[in-house]
Amino acid sequence: MVIHARGLARTFDTKRGREKVAVKAVAGVDIDVEEGEIVGFLGPNGAGKTTTLRMLTTLLKPTTGTATVAGFDLAKDAINVRKSIGYVSQSGSTASEARAGEEIVDHGLLYGISAAQATRRGKELFEQLELDGMWSRQPKTMSGGQRRRLDIAMGLVHDPKLVFLDEPTTGLDPQARANLWTHIADLRTKRGSTVFLTTHYLDEADALCDRILVIDHGSIVASDTPDALKRQVAGDLIELVLHDERHVPTAASQLAAIGGGEPVIDGRVVSIRVPAAGTELPPLLRSLDAAGVELAAIEVRRPTLDDVFLTMTGRSLREDV
Repeated sequence: MVIHARGLARTFDTKRGREKVAVKAVAGVDIDVEEGEIVGFLGPNGAGKTTTLRMLTTLLKPTTGTATVAGFDLAKDAINVRKSIGYVSQSGSTASEARAGEEIVDHGLLYGISAAQATRRGKELFEQLELDGMWSRQPKTMSGGQRRRLDIAMGLVHDPKLVFLDEPTTGLDPQARANLWTHIADLRTKRGSTVFLTTHYLDEADALCDRILVIDHGSIVASDTPDALKRQVAGDLIELVLHDERHVPTAASQLAAIGGGEPVIDGRVVSIRVPAAGTELPPLLRSLDAAGVELAAIEVRRPTLDDVFLTMTGRSLREDV
């Protein structure tokens, strides 16, 4: 087990007026990550995601609970935890005026490897991360995607077996994000690394992660594969947009008959979740046509990870981002 945490909690003392109040940012989480997994850690701002990540990377001491990270006790052996992990922060860690290669070598020296080792490892990483020709460049002259790949190279220069990536694609354009996804996947497939990834992008978690942990209000509310989590949502969403709002009651009645629940009505839009939209849709369309209900549009959506979070907590995963 690369990460094994039990009852990990963090409480902050704050003041409410003159009164001192203890606020539980993380309320005792259990986390297990197997070697070679890519695990996504999701949650809205204020859910405890960043606090948990900071505890697992030794940047913040837990108030209670225990954990081993990369085989070392988080509380008793924080130095060896740091030596064994790579950490790529959301804000990055490169100095804009420095040379990229110098940053890599300096980072390697901090981890106790020689300048020669850091240079060799750094140039290998530059080739793998498509940063050829960037060794002498200043980060301020690089694109956003290149800077993020440089951040990842810095986090990997000491060859860690566990890599923490904090919001690695925030602020990147779609093409740069897709490119970085390939490199993140390669960390496992080509380097054998275990990856613990925080993200607000649901498509990113769906595409990259073997398993997803969802945290809300300081507690883990879901833990499973992306497909298994989506199967927990009660069916596919059928959404009808009607030409004439007078036909809404008829359309709602037809949807209720196949969905077994109350449709949601918003103006001319009527929607409901059904167990299997593929089999229900043809007879529904025939029935609506026979009733004289004309559609302006129809949409069928499979459950998403956002639907999972909305079902479990009553709010969107992207809320307050």
